[in-house]
Amino acid sequence: MLAITDLQNLAPARMQRAYGQASVSFHAREGRTHLDRLFQEGCAKLRFPRPLGTDAPQAILINTAGGLTGGDRFGTEVKLAEKAQTCITTQACERVYRSTGADAIVANRLRLSPGARLAWLPQETILFDGGRLSRTLDVDLAGDSELVAVEAVLFGRQAMGETLQSGHLHDRWRIRRDGRLIFADDLRVEGQIAARLGRQPAMAGCRAMATVLFAGPTPERFLEAARSITGSNGGASAWNGKFLARLVEETGLALRRRLEPLLTLLLSGGPLPKVWQL
Repeated sequence: MLAITDLQNLAPARMQRAYGQASVSFHAREGRTHLDRLFQEGCAKLRFPRPLGTDAPQAILINTAGGLTGGDRFGTEVKLAEKAQTCITTQACERVYRSTGADAIVANRLRLSPGARLAWLPQETILFDGGRLSRTLDVDLAGDSELVAVEAVLFGRQAMGETLQSGHLHDRWRIRRDGRLIFADDLRVEGQIAARLGRQPAMAGCRAMATVLFAGPTPERFLEAARSITGSNGGASAWNGKFLARLVEETGLALRRRLEPLLTLLLSGGPLPKVWQL
């Protein structure tokens, strides 16, 4: 048996952290998209259910760790060959729990060849009190490839009586077409988040927000219908081959009720994944 003095001299135990990495690629053959390669490691898993109303495959990203906390690392890489089409979503909302100091790191990389089409549709991220998240989305588009992407954040769960007072969120987007940067966005909120959001005119105390992007031809065709969907709490614009919408709402449910028709519009009427149906 170890003496008390021996126990005191032992190095402090390191807290266990979650790690997950998933990589998937698709190719097109005879007008249909097929899975090419799949790699999954740690707590990152991908599943491929039969999609609704479309021939394009869908992939559901699962974090078997059940959420993220400080020091966790999670990453996804998606590659689409020429003319391949797919939709990537998540099994449920991602939860970011209280951290002892470090950030949870999420790094997503998307690569699209000419003629490819990708819908990047993760469900909402819930940031709990004390949670810390640093997330990146890096996209390389080639030729006439098309992208629909969304990232939505809920600051606490109002329906459960949870209030987020403090935390850290850094969301970084970099999107390039044929090597040229066409869109860059950095969102950073930290410290006393509840107080900061209450003072921001754009948020006006709302606890749910989303960024939606379409990169492809003639994005102006979405503007009129999109602005009727985003309402007075959001906005939409289109320029240089891009459509961008920002949405803010008081609750996650109210945000979802605007997100679903907006994403359906950008998908040209195509169905959302089954897991998006409440």
